Amino acid sequence: MIDRLAILAPGLLGGSVARAARDYGFAREIVIWARRPETRASLAQQSWCDRSADTPGSAVEGATLVVIASPVDSIAPLAAQVAPNLADRAIVTDVGSVKAAICRDAGDSVARLSQGRAEFVGSHPMAGSEKTGWENGSAALFESRTCFVTPTSGNRTDAALAVEAFWSSLGGRTVRVAPDEHDRIVAHISHLPQLLASTLAAFLARRHPEWGTYAGNGLRDTTRIAASDPELWRTIYTANRTEVLSALRGWRAEVAEAERALEAGDFNTVAALMARGRDFRKKL
Repeated sequence: MIDRLAILAPGLLGGSVARAARDYGFAREIVIWARRPETRASLAQQSWCDRSADTPGSAVEGATLVVIASPVDSIAPLAAQVAPNLADRAIVTDVGSVKAAICRDAGDSVARLSQGRAEFVGSHPMAGSEKTGWENGSAALFESRTCFVTPTSGNRTDAALAVEAFWSSLGGRTVRVAPDEHDRIVAHISHLPQLLASTLAAFLARRHPEWGTYAGNGLRDTTRIAASDPELWRTIYTANRTEVLSALRGWRAEVAEAERALEAGDFNTVAALMARGRDFRKKL
């Protein structure tokens, strides 16, 4: 148990971090800061929030661990903003789904602006929902979920271990990878699936929208995440554009193989492709 946990800009993930930290007894005090005054007032009434701070700087004062839960394009700026207020040996982490640029920029600014008192260690829990907002958070969100921890060469070993211990204490299974490798992995297993679901739904919307009323669970399952927040995903694709394009081109080659097989009446190849997909799905 640490003395104080600070969570900045909580949405679904940040709200879930606070709930889980309270349920698992991770911190004696949980302090939260949100951008909107009305949100701060609502958070102050929650049983898993001990104090709702008026500014990011006041939220992190005296905190052992700071979790930044904002969209990916504002994580590094927030880290720089609060760096002068960080306590000695404080650790800042995040929940962003892109890591290379965040770890570089936030790591540099936290080390420099805190005058070496604190450091940034990136992380990313593979947990979420098509729903958004702290109101939809859950203390069980991270249970048995992979939580990436992405230290750089500038991080102390004990700082990376502390972030791993944090996610483990909330029920997660930690995996340590380099920031660049993280971005390549999630482009394939998270960012590409979102793009496929969204483009499929967008394609059907252009054709005959009423056909959706006839659909069974197959279409509902395939397009569930198409209900996700487009603005949130805009920031993710902006930050991980190169890796997402690489993943998309690889998938297009697979689709092209299926298209050629269908045109040629080569249904054995189509069946083999489907069997490969079935075997992968069974292992998820």
